[in-house]
Amino acid sequence: MRRLSLIAAGLTLLSTEHAMAQERIQISSEWGNVTAELADNAAARSLVQMLPITIEMRDHLRQEKTGDLPASLPEAARQRDFSTGTLGLWGPDHFVIYYRSGRVPEPGIVILGKVTGDVSIFDRPGAISVQVQRAR
Repeated sequence: MRRLSLIAAGLTLLSTEHAMAQERIQISSEWGNVTAELADNAAARSLVQMLPITIEMRDHLRQEKTGDLPASLPEAARQRDFSTGTLGLWGPDHFVIYYRSGRVPEPGIVILGKVTGDVSIFDRPGAISVQVQRAR
């Protein structure tokens, strides 16, 4: 009976996926710092491989900061709606921090993650240089 219980417990462990910690990044600028949790997709995983990076960002439509990554990220599922704090990818190498909610035209954006801090630090006109690195 005990042997049967041990076998059942072993099979349960083998069939259960191990929970992995959510990958987090820190985005720093002269305006402040925020942390973000990354999505579980190929684009977000490739972004992590680029870190640390500095991105020169500009304001676009008073809803987002946008900047070019040093290389393209792989395609992933796209969507048109975004919420405040969404990190997105418009085009293969165009990083976006949304500080307001909204909707984009087709083909939509790849969701890279979500800011967990106060993204309103980016809600001001003008360009900003941000440093992106793994959160500790």
